[in-house]
Amino acid sequence: MMENEQVASLIEAGLPGCRVEVSGDGRHFEAVVVSEAFVGKTPLQKQRLVLATVKAQIESDELHALSIKTLTPEQWAEQQG
Repeated sequence: MMENEQVASLIEAGLPGCRVEVSGDGRHFEAVVVSEAFVGKTPLQKQRLVLATVKAQIESDELHALSIKTLTPEQWAEQQG
């Protein structure tokens, strides 16, 4: 079973400089990822960038499900009010 911190570390390693918040129960996770890499990308491209960081864990079924919310730093700042 994976821990939230492990999932966050994988995403951070694959998207240097990003901000990640992960919640989950060991099999199903939700990640909020904030990265400059998302600027100018389509929603599908953003999802693929994040999924690529945990591809091996998904293929091995170590990570069963990952729901992803992607934000640019500007979008993140707007949400913080």
